[in-house]
Amino acid sequence: MAFSTPLSQRLGIQHPIIQAGMSWASSNVALPAAVSNAGGLGILAAGPMRPDDLRAALAQLRDATDRPWGVNVPLYRKGVEEILDIVAEAEPAVVIASQGAPGDHLKRFQDLGSLWLHVTALAKHAEKAAAQGVDGVIVVGTEAGGHPPDNGVSTLVAVRRILGMVDCPVIAGGGVADGYGIAALLALGADAVQLGTRFLMTREAGVHDNYKHAVAKADIVDTVLAGRGNLPVRCVSNDFTASVLAAEAAGLPTIDPDGWKRLLSSATLRQAALHGDVAMGKIEAGQSAGLIADIPPAADVMTRLVEEMEAAIKRLSDFTQSIPFRREFA
Repeated sequence: MAFSTPLSQRLGIQHPIIQAGMSWASSNVALPAAVSNAGGLGILAAGPMRPDDLRAALAQLRDATDRPWGVNVPLYRKGVEEILDIVAEAEPAVVIASQGAPGDHLKRFQDLGSLWLHVTALAKHAEKAAAQGVDGVIVVGTEAGGHPPDNGVSTLVAVRRILGMVDCPVIAGGGVADGYGIAALLALGADAVQLGTRFLMTREAGVHDNYKHAVAKADIVDTVLAGRGNLPVRCVSNDFTASVLAAEAAGLPTIDPDGWKRLLSSATLRQAALHGDVAMGKIEAGQSAGLIADIPPAADVMTRLVEEMEAAIKRLSDFTQSIPFRREFA
């Protein structure tokens, strides 16, 4: 069964499922191609990619799928103008931007026919992006991996709040690892759902096996939001996050702001994702890690997500059947 929303129709995809752009994990062709070929929207993560590598990957992605796909570009990254030039040459169906304002980039890509979706962690940022004319906002709650808001607001609440503030499509992300979660967010009013950690835990994801195994072992309470006030990151708990939480409890952000920043920058995602250092590297993952224990091919994940959506929708439809009411008294 194909699940269609106005946004998925506009995107040209079978199902309203978007694979999050994840540095290293989807900075390759295999993962986004597999997701797109299975009816979702695969996203190439340009964040850590060198210009020549990005140009080559875009060419390979065009050959790997005839379905729509997109590119994620963090607007704060070094050399972003050159990166955007390369992305524009490829004319992707979608550009997903994060950590920056759409600014002058928006019209350029819309003129090419690319939809611009903007990742937002705060309601005020979603409202501002919508006012600038983006084609949709991706709303992530505190459950999400990577850089969620540090205000503690969940995806369920953030999505409902932002739906009342913007007049563009809203894509929900954070805390979702199965089709039941997707169905819930669609019922909530979202036009599509973005999943990160679930697609991180696939064979095609380009992170070290140590990283995947650390996420597989994590339960729902085993991620922490480290670095509040300085672009916090949700990671699987390890020696690095323990040192950050201890320093935070000791008041380091106030006592020694420069030392606090040095501590936060002493570990990187690259350490864990590329080199497998899961003790001191940043193992970025959402709370939904606790719902995931396997590492299947991405196409199998897509099949499962759709089957679970069908089951969730059927379960709800069963509730509409007339059931006689009977009250028993002791």
